[in-house]
Amino acid sequence: MADDLLTPDEIEALMSAARGSVPAAAPPASPKPAASPPKASPPAAKPAPPSTDRLLQEVADHLAAAMSSGSGSSRSGVPDLGSASRFEFEEFGRPLDRELMPEFPIVALQDVELDLRIELGRTELLIEEVLQLREGTVVPLDKLAGDPVDILVNGRLIARGEVLVLNDNFCVRVAEIVTPKD
Repeated sequence: MADDLLTPDEIEALMSAARGSVPAAAPPASPKPAASPPKASPPAAKPAPPSTDRLLQEVADHLAAAMSSGSGSSRSGVPDLGSASRFEFEEFGRPLDRELMPEFPIVALQDVELDLRIELGRTELLIEEVLQLREGTVVPLDKLAGDPVDILVNGRLIARGEVLVLNDNFCVRVAEIVTPKD
């Protein structure tokens, strides 16, 4: 069965013939063992593969036929989407009447947690000064005694108030609601 295989020289000769060129030299015949019976007919050469240009032309023809035959009809389960049209966005703006505004139940926001901070004042310290802080060290702030403290919600100033002591607890009485700057 090993006699049926082609040698590299025979393969090269067949490939050259398929390309249309003549090989430089005829391939040498492979040595046959003496014990094997002679073949009745030489192996037939396989048909030459089609040229690349011919294959590309066939593909282009098939593609053109497929595109011209399906004019808007459903192909391979793909629905016809029709032609494109421009999308118009709705105008945004503030409603002039309170009746046009949707009502939002404030009850839905009752369980939302917020970060509330009361800021007595601020100061800037160097790392060296922070490392020297000990128990009993006095840190001066940028506000005077009696000045209102800032009330911050989620880092945003919303009010100012004054510090009180009630039943041995510190408290803050809201003195002013700060309106946001537009």
